[in-house]
Amino acid sequence: MKQQAFVVMILCVVSLIAALTVPGETGRVLLYKLTYLLAGILVVSYLWSWSSVRWLEFTRRPRTRRSEVGKFIEERFQVRNRGLIPKLWMEIQDHSDLPGHHANRVLSTLGARQRRKWTVKTACWQRGCFTLGPATLLGGDPFGLFQKRLQVEDTSTLVVYPAMVDLTTFAQPLGQLPGGDAVRRRTHYITTNVAGVRDYAPGDSFNRIHWPSTARKERLIVKEFELDPTADVWIFLDMDARVQGGQREEPIIEPEVPALLRTRPARLRLMPTTEEYGVTIAASLARHFSVRERAVGLVTYGQRREVLQADRGERQLAKILETLAVIQAQGRSPLAQVLAVEGKYLRQGTTLVIITPSTDRHWVLVARDLTRRGLRSTAVLLDARSFGCDTGAEALVGELAVSRIPACVVHRDDDLKVALSRQVGL
Repeated sequence: MKQQAFVVMILCVVSLIAALTVPGETGRVLLYKLTYLLAGILVVSYLWSWSSVRWLEFTRRPRTRRSEVGKFIEERFQVRNRGLIPKLWMEIQDHSDLPGHHANRVLSTLGARQRRKWTVKTACWQRGCFTLGPATLLGGDPFGLFQKRLQVEDTSTLVVYPAMVDLTTFAQPLGQLPGGDAVRRRTHYITTNVAGVRDYAPGDSFNRIHWPSTARKERLIVKEFELDPTADVWIFLDMDARVQGGQREEPIIEPEVPALLRTRPARLRLMPTTEEYGVTIAASLARHFSVRERAVGLVTYGQRREVLQADRGERQLAKILETLAVIQAQGRSPLAQVLAVEGKYLRQGTTLVIITPSTDRHWVLVARDLTRRGLRSTAVLLDARSFGCDTGAEALVGELAVSRIPACVVHRDDDLKVALSRQVGL
């Protein structure tokens, strides 16, 4: 009950008491009529507010449940009055946790059997996993005495992937990143390399059947595969909280303009932190290698240890992006320790892409030892000084050059497409 309704109720009681006690017929009749009027207003207002949220159907449907930093999402709303009583006004309060998603709305008269539709378009500037909904529908009476709520628990999950840059080239280690040594070893899963054929055995998948040989031999013949001779790519993303720099702030999102009306290409504005730049670079490189049919793996120690075994295809890329969408720089393991622990499980010929703002030279020594074991490494150095820290990446460039580990340096506000294509120190 609102304060106004309480005041009207007090006035109704006061007028009733006065009608019973005041002398004179004229005054008593007037006070009785006033009591009846106030009581009628209370009853009508309550019934009106009660019906204001009855027989309502509220639905919300996002156009997609996946988006990307710097892009927009659209959510479609609909309110339908399934009853015969018109709704005078209605307020929709949205409780989504997506930053910048303003879906609150006030609707005017909604007639009987009518529906109202609208679309909310929101720019995604923060990666993560968010919940769209629930919502609360508020209705009331014309006098503003009562207010009723209808809680709509319908929710949906939205995953905002990190921003990705289309890379044409990448600083590759000694020109050997595109390929590797042939591995003549049989494998139980399907690869692009067929080693031979054999008779069908129970349990073999039907997509392994070699139909020309089956028709010629008049029995089921299946293909045998061997390991892909192309080296795997493992992305090591440094999420140690102690080496990060920059300050989180809400970026300016440029309005989405049709391609025909653009006078210049839209520029990606990232949150100015080494964490966000590192995640964006990792996502961009994962897509860069995935579209080239490379097996990509991911190692990062954030809130917990995250290791995604190397694989290829759209499904693997989606798994990497979903991991990067929610990873936070809350790790307590230095990069040198992560490389030493995880590197011993990688086979020869594997390529390591190390993304870090760390200026500690110990991880360079570990990467040098991994190179001696037959692993190839390349580094993406985030210049912490450009993000407000005291030291930059200059000291490590010489160390990496001595270790013959190619590197590229990324500063704040750099064009990532350009920065990741040039090597320094070699």
